[in-house]
Amino acid sequence: MNTTLAKQDKWLLLGFTIAVLAGPLLLKPFGAGYPDLLQKFCIFGIFAIGYNILFGLTGYLSFGHAAFLGIGSYTAVWSFKLLTMNVVPAVILSIALTAVFALVIGYLCLRRSGIYFSILTLAFAQMAYNLAYSVLTPITNGETGLQLVKDDPRSIDKWFGVIVGDGIPSTNFFGISMVGYSGFYFCAVLLILSFYISMRIARSPFGLMLKAVKSNQNRLKYTGINTRSYALTAFVISGCYAGLAGAMLAATDPLAGADRMHWSASGEVVLMTILGGVGTLLGPVLGAGVIKYLENIFSSFNEQILNNAFSFLPDAVQHAVVTVVGLFVGEGWELTLGVLFLILIVFVPGGLMQGIQSLQRRLFGGPKPATATTQGAH
Repeated sequence: MNTTLAKQDKWLLLGFTIAVLAGPLLLKPFGAGYPDLLQKFCIFGIFAIGYNILFGLTGYLSFGHAAFLGIGSYTAVWSFKLLTMNVVPAVILSIALTAVFALVIGYLCLRRSGIYFSILTLAFAQMAYNLAYSVLTPITNGETGLQLVKDDPRSIDKWFGVIVGDGIPSTNFFGISMVGYSGFYFCAVLLILSFYISMRIARSPFGLMLKAVKSNQNRLKYTGINTRSYALTAFVISGCYAGLAGAMLAATDPLAGADRMHWSASGEVVLMTILGGVGTLLGPVLGAGVIKYLENIFSSFNEQILNNAFSFLPDAVQHAVVTVVGLFVGEGWELTLGVLFLILIVFVPGGLMQGIQSLQRRLFGGPKPATATTQGAH
């Protein structure tokens, strides 16, 4: 059985790698084959994969993971300002500093469980958000956000004699620009590596212990196992994923603002994970891609586009239809996401992965899912 599972994981990793690297070709017919959107797919896929390690495997629902996303972004931008425009030091420092913050915050929050844990993480995230806007303005540049300027020290670049031309230099990976498809493929490699690490964690004895914590934490405590240490480790690993995602956001767009630490950003990664399928390997990546794709499509609609689309209707009807539909696009595109999320939870509560697996069983046959009684026992 273990051999079969290992073979399945190898095929899954191979298929995932091919699909990610071929993203520009596969998504071009859907209008999503351009670099900026592809980079978002990869970055938020990393964010969601990391969140799933905490929520999907361990069962701890955090509403404060956007704080780590913001810390990673701020650290990366400061690395670009003080050290070098090379993304490697930015990524390393972002992950390291985020791990420290995740260790402290996780240690405090994991003293409670359930809804109390969720509220504590939300409180820490909001404190970080407000600190970035006010008290820490010398570090975060407040509402304006932390940006690069031409006169930044960049000591490592100067040490190696990197010549700065007119304007602000762009981020790079040993000379390879982070703009365009080269930037996408750098993010894609990190996404594949992040997926592989999450797969290894899920299949390892440590991953089994995380699943046991989610299944019945009290039973483990009665056997003398310190469940908090496992949960704290998962929290730190999940925070490191968020820090990496924040660093890559800054690498592709060298700007860090407090808005990345807002509670809505934490809610977004929760939706990504649930939409794709909590506890699955591919689900969080799929959920992140769907949400970012819908955001790109529906947020671009405006009144003029809607009027042109419904121009075949009589004027009175056209005006009414445009008024109603306009509520679900543009700045109100989240309403469309909410409707989709509601439909999915009602008909496919296990997320998109459950729907795909159900369709696969109907078309090709296969083992039936666990019964409600079996699921309830866990």
